[in-house]
Amino acid sequence: MAWTKYQLFLAGLMLTTGSINTLSAKWADMFTARGCHDDPEHTFSHPFVQAVGMFLGEFSCLAVFYILLCHDRRSPEPKMNTGQSFNPLLFFPPAMCDMTATSIMYVALNMTSASSFQMLRGAVIIFTGLLSVAFLGRRLALNQWLGIMITILGLVIVGLADFVSGHKDDSHKLSDVLTGDLLIIMAQVIVSVQMVLEEKFVYKHDVHPLRAVGTEGFFGFVVLTLLLIPMYFIHVGNFSDNPRHVLEDALDAFCQIGHQPLIVLALLGNTVSIAFFNFAGISVTKEISATTRMVLDSLRTLVIWAVSLALGWEDFHGLQVLGFLVLLLGTSVYNGLHRPLLARIPCCAWMVTVDEEGSPEETERLFGEGRVEANGDH
Repeated sequence: MAWTKYQLFLAGLMLTTGSINTLSAKWADMFTARGCHDDPEHTFSHPFVQAVGMFLGEFSCLAVFYILLCHDRRSPEPKMNTGQSFNPLLFFPPAMCDMTATSIMYVALNMTSASSFQMLRGAVIIFTGLLSVAFLGRRLALNQWLGIMITILGLVIVGLADFVSGHKDDSHKLSDVLTGDLLIIMAQVIVSVQMVLEEKFVYKHDVHPLRAVGTEGFFGFVVLTLLLIPMYFIHVGNFSDNPRHVLEDALDAFCQIGHQPLIVLALLGNTVSIAFFNFAGISVTKEISATTRMVLDSLRTLVIWAVSLALGWEDFHGLQVLGFLVLLLGTSVYNGLHRPLLARIPCCAWMVTVDEEGSPEETERLFGEGRVEANGDH
C-alpha cells in the first residue's frame, strides 16, 4: 500500500532530524575556542553539557504532549488517549539508565567518528534481545537469533575498520578510537536495560509515548544538571580534554561558547533535533509500523556517513561499507523483513512459518514505542 503524503513527511522528518542529532553533536566536538581565564584554544570537549542539552530536548516532548492534549480537549470529540494514571517515579530508573548511556556515548563520540558511533549503536539489538529472554521470559524466533549473530559479525567488521583506519587517522589516536568503540557498545548494554525496564514497569500502564519521553527527559535533565556541580571538582587526569582535567567543566563550556558563538548553533541543533526525532519516531510507529521506524533508524547511519565524508570529517574505508551492510542485514533479519521475500520462494516458505512461531508483536513493543537514540536516540 502506497504511503500518504503525511506518512512520507513523517519518515523524512525522522530521517533528517535523526541525522542532524548525531552530526550536530559531532560538529560541536570539532570546535576549538579559548576558555576561561585566558586559557589557550582547545576543543569543545564537554559531553555531559551536551547530554544536558539532549535531555532538555526530550523534556520539551512533555510540553508538546500537554499542547496536543489541550487542543484535543477543545475539539467536539476528544480522541487522544492519555493512558492510565501512574506514578512518575516509575520513569526514574530508566531515566537514570538513559542518562548514564547518553553521557558515555557523548564521551565516546569525542574519540571516534560519527559514522562508527552510529553504526555501533546497532549493538542494542543484541543486548535487548538477550535481556528480554532473561528477564521478560520472551522466546526469540529463529530469525531473531540469526539477526543477533549477523549483527555481532557487523560490529566486528566496523571495529576492524576503525582499527585499520586508526593507524592512518591523525585526528584520533588508535587507542582513543578503540576505547570510544568499546564505550559505545558498553552504553548499548545500559540502553537495553533501560528498554527492558520500560517494557516491564512502564508501558503496562499505557502511558502516552510523548509523555513517557518527556518524563524521562525531565528526570535526566534535573539529575545531570545537579551532577555538573560535583563533576566540576572531580579530577580525572588525561581522560578529560578540558584545561582543568576534571570530569566536566561547565564554566569552561560557557566561556568557550562566549568566544565561539557557533557552538550554540550546534548545541541547539542537538536539542531541537532530538525533540522532533522523538515526535517523528513515535508518529512513524503509530502511522506506519515499528519495523519501518527501525529501517529508517538504520538508514540515518548511511546519511550520517555520507555527510561526514562530504564534509571531510572522515575518510572512505571499504570495510566500513561492508560493516554497515552487514549491520543493516542483521537489523532486517531480526525484524523479519526477509519474510516477504522468502514467502515468494516455494522451497523457502517453511522458514517463514518457523520464524513466525516467535512473537513479532513483542519486537513491536520492545523497539516500537520506546526511545531513540540518543537517544538520543538519540
